[in-house]
Amino acid sequence: MNITILGSGDAFGSGGRFNSCLHVEAGGERMLLDCGASSLVALNKAGIERNGISTLLFTHFHGDHFGGLPAFLLDAQFVSRRSEPLVIAGPLGVEHRALHALDADFPGAATNAWRFPIRYVEVTPESPASLAGIDVTALPMVHDERAGPCQGYRLAHGGKVFAFSGDTAWTEALVPLAAGADVLLVECYTWDVKLANHLDYETLASHRAELETARIVLTHMGVSMLAHRAPLSEERAHDGMVIAL
Repeated sequence: MNITILGSGDAFGSGGRFNSCLHVEAGGERMLLDCGASSLVALNKAGIERNGISTLLFTHFHGDHFGGLPAFLLDAQFVSRRSEPLVIAGPLGVEHRALHALDADFPGAATNAWRFPIRYVEVTPESPASLAGIDVTALPMVHDERAGPCQGYRLAHGGKVFAFSGDTAWTEALVPLAAGADVLLVECYTWDVKLANHLDYETLASHRAELETARIVLTHMGVSMLAHRAPLSEERAHDGMVIAL
């Protein structure tokens, strides 16, 4: 697998970063893991051809992770003129959320006669899936159930495992999410401010020994986290970063 972090930012674009969006390549297939509101700009900036992306997989339904879907679909319809099937996957209710987002952003778009087939797939802790040739397992995260269920994912392909938390406060589910993964990409919104729905670095560091992965990359960093430039044990994500497994 090759994972390109197109967007490593928080909801507010702190540090000039794009919203959450990961471009995942495995065995000749490609997917996006999250597609935040700024993701079409990020895709265009990176020169990534969209029609070859077979799947969009979402961790939850906040705009900085899910808000790029309407623009992606309308680009596929009117600009890229897609003909290949598209899978839209995510937590329970993904089809309802997608249609609602389309009509909120572009009234009437939910009833478009799409030039390409769309298939919706619900991925839950009880129902793993194979998407774009990758085995996907979901684990429940703790973020905001109004935008959920909120999930992290383990992506397995060719004997390698990439884990992504999405947005979450500390939860014991991060332990099995990370267990044996080659890389854990985990949100780290603040340095030391404790929040009910986001992870801070002090809390993450206090639980580091429980996370059985050799490599941790921090993402979704807010202003206070970005202000800490001293070396850390973990890597910091940046837009354009490539993780090769």
